[in-house]
Amino acid sequence: MSPTRRLAGLPSGRITKWVVLGIWVVIFGVAGPLSAKLTGAQENDQSAWVPGSAESTEAFERYQAFQPGELIPTVLVYERTSGITPADQAAVTQHVTQLANVEGVVEQPAGPVAAQDGQALQVIAQIEVGEAGWEQLGEVVDEIKQVTETRPDGLSMFVTGPGGYAADSVDAFAGIDSSLLYAAVTVVVIILLLMYRSPVLWILPVFSAFAALTAAQAVVYLLAEHAGLTVNAQSAGILLVLVFGAGTDYALLLVARYREELRRHEDRHEAMALAMHRAGPALIASAATVVAGMLCLLVALMNPTRGLGPVLAIGIAVALLAMLTLLPALLVILGRWIFWPVRPTFGSREPTETGLWARVGSVIARRPRTTWIVTAGLLGVLALGLVDLRTGIIASRDSFTNTVDAVTGEDVLARHFPAGTGQPVIVLADAAAASQVRSAVSATDGVVEATEPAVVNDQALIQATLRDAPDSPAAMATIDRLRDTVHAVPNADAVVGGTTAYLVDYERASDRDSRVIMPLILLVVLVILGLLLRAVIAPILLVATVVVSFAAALGISVFIFEHLFGFPGVDSSFPLFVFVFLVALGIDYNIFLMTRVHEEANKHGTRRGALIGLASTGGVITAAGLVLAGTFAVLATIPIVAFAEIGFAVALGIMLDTMIVRSVLVTALNLDIGPKIWWPSRLANKPDVEVGDELTDEATPAPAH
Repeated sequence: MSPTRRLAGLPSGRITKWVVLGIWVVIFGVAGPLSAKLTGAQENDQSAWVPGSAESTEAFERYQAFQPGELIPTVLVYERTSGITPADQAAVTQHVTQLANVEGVVEQPAGPVAAQDGQALQVIAQIEVGEAGWEQLGEVVDEIKQVTETRPDGLSMFVTGPGGYAADSVDAFAGIDSSLLYAAVTVVVIILLLMYRSPVLWILPVFSAFAALTAAQAVVYLLAEHAGLTVNAQSAGILLVLVFGAGTDYALLLVARYREELRRHEDRHEAMALAMHRAGPALIASAATVVAGMLCLLVALMNPTRGLGPVLAIGIAVALLAMLTLLPALLVILGRWIFWPVRPTFGSREPTETGLWARVGSVIARRPRTTWIVTAGLLGVLALGLVDLRTGIIASRDSFTNTVDAVTGEDVLARHFPAGTGQPVIVLADAAAASQVRSAVSATDGVVEATEPAVVNDQALIQATLRDAPDSPAAMATIDRLRDTVHAVPNADAVVGGTTAYLVDYERASDRDSRVIMPLILLVVLVILGLLLRAVIAPILLVATVVVSFAAALGISVFIFEHLFGFPGVDSSFPLFVFVFLVALGIDYNIFLMTRVHEEANKHGTRRGALIGLASTGGVITAAGLVLAGTFAVLATIPIVAFAEIGFAVALGIMLDTMIVRSVLVTALNLDIGPKIWWPSRLANKPDVEVGDELTDEATPAPAH
């Protein structure tokens, strides 16, 4: 027995299977308490997102001399359309006094400020993130609302501004870990029940995936606490979905090969060792491709994007480890009965030989060139939706899939006050040039007001109110004009920060990351495929098919977002995230298929091997695609537009990849090109045979007895 064969058989050995199970029991016991602490290690504050070199970050750091910590302006707007009364004024003044005593609110709230039309009052309270914490921000806003409940009849009050939107976001993410977990488990269980037609077999992949998730979360927590790894609600949520989805995918591939070997070998230990020996390299190559793709995110400027890479790479690595150790041990321990009622008995016929995908392959084999040309053309048509792709900053009011209180409050605020009220732009400059800088700020188109400079330690602070909503394109254009103006003031060393400036830096860093990371991922994936398949043509074609799949998924998603869902556009980081997931995960299915085709091509030739590979892997890869698509679709349950868009687009792309690209396009290319697809390896010179209209019994290896 070869060393690799012995190594593959370790998790399922007659004694070692119990050792593996014991090790995972210990891992689970240690990791459980640590994984529960991951939420507390998240960094969701806005200042941690943009690069440290960004101008808004420098402005924030210099602003600490005037106000230490991170303050979130929270705008309270009161409205009486018939006109504010003296009783209203007195009640709101009383609220201002009471709000100063709310834990988390620092300083005396500013106001009440009356609108020029006499129909509204405005109060601005500052909530300190360092004291309240982002996770408790919603509780502070709830207490603010309780304080303001007592007011004259007919006087309405709304909380908006950064604090209002942040609180609504916190509410949207409340309990999201458990919600995502329950939804993902439900999707996986349903698909596994349909796939396995067994009331008990699904338990093992789900349990193994849950163990992997727990271990991965524990590792991520330890790195976040002790190695500076950046984790936020976004990366933690995607980690959960990815580990469950990808882990179950690996389980499906392994169980399918194990079930195939159980029909050929009477000893289940030997069957699992062979299944691991034959399926293991494909699973390892697949996971390595995903890990390498995720680690490409380390070159990102955006802090959350850079932190997302290692988080997800850890998740994939741990998921693979669990499916190559814990799952085989459990399957062998429990024996064949776990497949009940459809037990794979020794010597029985493999059902995939004449199944659906064998018939699909026969149809493709009749006209492979026509098939791939038509398929590629249809995918190209779907990609035409990209002409309507509009990336940028999604305004706060448009970032929720439902209507939240902060949106209503923003509408009321805009009716009575300048749109930029409550979220000023901050300009920091040397005190000696303060007056010139203020004059430059006041003269900038789009600025309606600039405060007198405040000076601390030779630094001057000027706060400017914008004419337009802080997250609007017009306001961001004002930031560019303002920066050009203040940078031109001699010896001022002026920088512009604040919410709108942060959004400008966010958008530009996201655009840069997309331009750099997308080609890098393609290059890394291409190299890994070349090493795996020992070929040049096949890897190029496989990468090209995944790119076509990505373009089609993005194109049709953009069309649906605009014309069916009514979303205002997509975030600047959306194309990159969808690309990373679809290319890194989509190439998985090509690896699963092509490694089997490569194995069979050595025995039967490339064209016959392509049909056997499709017949053997078609059902399980389709099921794997359904699992991964279903788990990513779970992200759409979060009432945040960015999550809904990523979840929908990735789920759609995975389904396109498994049902059309991998099963039809790649198979047709294999059949049309033939052995040359393996150039320059020796397999390119192996004599091939023409295939008939169906996969005959002769072409399929007989069970080994």
